[in-house]
Amino acid sequence: MNYIDLFAGAGGLSEGFIREGFNPIAHVEMNKEAADTLKTRLAFHYLNDSNKVSKYYSYLKSEISRDELWNSIPEEIISSVINSEITKKTIENIFDTIDEQLGSKKVDAIIGGPPCQAYSLVGRSRDPNRMSGDKRNYLFRHYAEFLVRYKPKYFVFENVLGLLTAGNKKYLNEMLSLFEEIGYSADYKVLNAEEYGVLQRRRRVIIIGRKGKTKFEFPELETIENHWQVKKDLFADLPNLLPGQEMNIAKYTKKINQYQQAMETRNGIDFTTQHITRQHNERDLEIYSIAIDKWLNKKERLKYNDLPKRLQSHNNTEAFLDRYKVVDPLGHSHTVVAHISKDGHYYIYPDAKQIRSISVREAARIQSFPDDYFFEGGRTAAFKQIGNAVPPLMAQALAVTLKELL
Repeated sequence: MNYIDLFAGAGGLSEGFIREGFNPIAHVEMNKEAADTLKTRLAFHYLNDSNKVSKYYSYLKSEISRDELWNSIPEEIISSVINSEITKKTIENIFDTIDEQLGSKKVDAIIGGPPCQAYSLVGRSRDPNRMSGDKRNYLFRHYAEFLVRYKPKYFVFENVLGLLTAGNKKYLNEMLSLFEEIGYSADYKVLNAEEYGVLQRRRRVIIIGRKGKTKFEFPELETIENHWQVKKDLFADLPNLLPGQEMNIAKYTKKINQYQQAMETRNGIDFTTQHITRQHNERDLEIYSIAIDKWLNKKERLKYNDLPKRLQSHNNTEAFLDRYKVVDPLGHSHTVVAHISKDGHYYIYPDAKQIRSISVREAARIQSFPDDYFFEGGRTAAFKQIGNAVPPLMAQALAVTLKELL
């Protein structure tokens, strides 16, 4: 089952497909750090399948360099990650590189979703033109060019909820018409990551298309009962952190629990990486403390205009009043987005004894990335990649279904 991943990001969608036995022919990703993360993850899968995974762990512990890691696997695996923006100018070169990787093999599926800012409700609310002139609105046309060239039996297209309303449904309707025009019957559904074991309220539009004229209906995906809690089941075994503290290697403080075992969060080793958090100034720490107290003791969210005047630095007290948000310890987290790379105000750790925003590893766990997943490029780049990703557990549910269809 060969696939190509377009707009691949850090590989959350791909991870779910690889777990289900799919074989990546190529990943196309414009961001350098995310492309490096993909190479490192492909190195993990190769070494894991070859019973040489200890080499990967040596890299995580900084015992060998990244070049040494990458050089220890076949060159064609590293070069299957194409670090390029998909544009009119670059598309032919990308095709050439994929053709080389493909050889005589056929492509069974194309997966991926173009950058979502152009369709996102937040993006539109912040843009005076409501993103109407944004070239990213039409990246789906490039996606369609890959379908025309490689003729996969199926495709999976992921995007934000805003796609359903952007341009008064204009983009969604245009997409479905274009897919039909090039020979694919497609259907879409809004999936909620919580139904697939992810401890996060995250809803996304998924379009699945099948080659041929026969009407395609979105298949039923297998869901699971998700009664687990963020603090008890997801965070409990990670060491306490101070703001600005970096644990590049973090030893677990508790045994593996039922959730971590069922969802393969922990991987049989006694440590994880990138348990690092950002530094906060005194003002923010005081605000975090108020927000934590309100949420843990009264189940109330902090509204910006309720803060004492001395703590308010924004003049705007009418809009974006929920600038500070504590992750719910007894339920599931709110949606992790790429803005987490700018500041941690929206992702405050739910504990009065640890007043800080969540760490890179905690954000990765909320997105259901396994603990041996390493994000290249440093803390800010890691947060951005995690916020933009498709949760691997939701991706895996899609892969299970696609495997049955194939």
